[in-house]
Amino acid sequence: MNDPITRRDALRFSLAGMLAANLDAAVAAESSDPPLLTPMKDFQDVSRGTPLPHTLKGDALVQAKLTQDTWRLEIVADEKVTLQKPKKLDDNTALDFNALLELGKTHGVKFLKAMQCNNIAKPLGQGIWEGVPLRELLRLCGKSDNVRRLYYWGFHNNDPKQIFRSSLAINQVLDTPPNELPVFVAYRLNGEPIPLIRGGPVRMVVPWAHGFKSVKWLQRIVLTNDFQANDTYAEKNNDPESYLKTAAYFDDFSVEKFPMGTPITIRGTAMVGWPGLKRVEYWLRPDAGTKGVIADDDPAWSSAKWVPCEIVPFPDGEIPRDVWGLDVNGKPKEWPLRFSYCFWRLVLKDVVPGEYELRVRTVDQNGVAQPEPRPHQRSGRNLVQCKRFSVLK
Repeated sequence: MNDPITRRDALRFSLAGMLAANLDAAVAAESSDPPLLTPMKDFQDVSRGTPLPHTLKGDALVQAKLTQDTWRLEIVADEKVTLQKPKKLDDNTALDFNALLELGKTHGVKFLKAMQCNNIAKPLGQGIWEGVPLRELLRLCGKSDNVRRLYYWGFHNNDPKQIFRSSLAINQVLDTPPNELPVFVAYRLNGEPIPLIRGGPVRMVVPWAHGFKSVKWLQRIVLTNDFQANDTYAEKNNDPESYLKTAAYFDDFSVEKFPMGTPITIRGTAMVGWPGLKRVEYWLRPDAGTKGVIADDDPAWSSAKWVPCEIVPFPDGEIPRDVWGLDVNGKPKEWPLRFSYCFWRLVLKDVVPGEYELRVRTVDQNGVAQPEPRPHQRSGRNLVQCKRFSVLK
């Protein structure tokens, strides 16, 4: 099927030109860009449980071991695995919060990471997470044998039906390549204790993964010989091994009509997955009358004219120098940093009156454009977003 653009539309599009971002205007609007770190209160929440664990108070909180003084972490093994020194509640060897902090003095890591749900389009928030690599905790347990995976969960009201479990291959925990981020057990967020609503006092953090791997209220780890991923999230056709996708999202776009002659500033967020981010780009075309929907096999995709957006520069001084990915001068070794998000912006000028469709997408460091390389939405939503607007005479 041909792209449904009339000759009049084509002329109008030609008059609009390839509306490149006006960087001078964008810089002038820089003060409107949000901070890179999400304030604690502004993180979105997708917690599970009845009642929600972060709503517990008083003695219920103590009984749940969800205070720093009462928190404990068990590290045990199933019947097919031998573990030299398991950490258990019943013999008082389970790890406590002070032991975790002590490990952090010599093995602590910090990095900028965005949390994103597998099935929610936009990231939920971003912060500097601080903790200890999980492999260091496993070393405290001595020798183990016959391990293929480990699975783990947090407090969920002592109701087996409410347990939310995730798992990792043992090599993902032990064999982190040099200069790559490890799986780790976190106890601080943005320099402060992790609040209960964010999964504190301690949560698992898996840098490259969607949020379902970064289990909140962490309390138990089991080493197993089972080779299968047994994540709770896999039970409803989700991909349990999915990792963060590189994708662009619009920020608030509530204005649908703009006066002619006024520069139109558009902002958004770009999630940076494991393949990194090369650029964000946009495609503006006259409204095709399909309410912004284009079929996957529509020729319009192959003839689209994509124009680079501006990626907002790294905010000097906002991120501590000892965060992973920064050099000794506090500058990022690459920007944007993987597993975080950055902001993009563009300014459309001299747009002639009419109805328009605006799309944005990312291109990763492999040169692959969104929504590839993994369009399957159960491994993370990353369809190209579209916003429609009008320019009035």
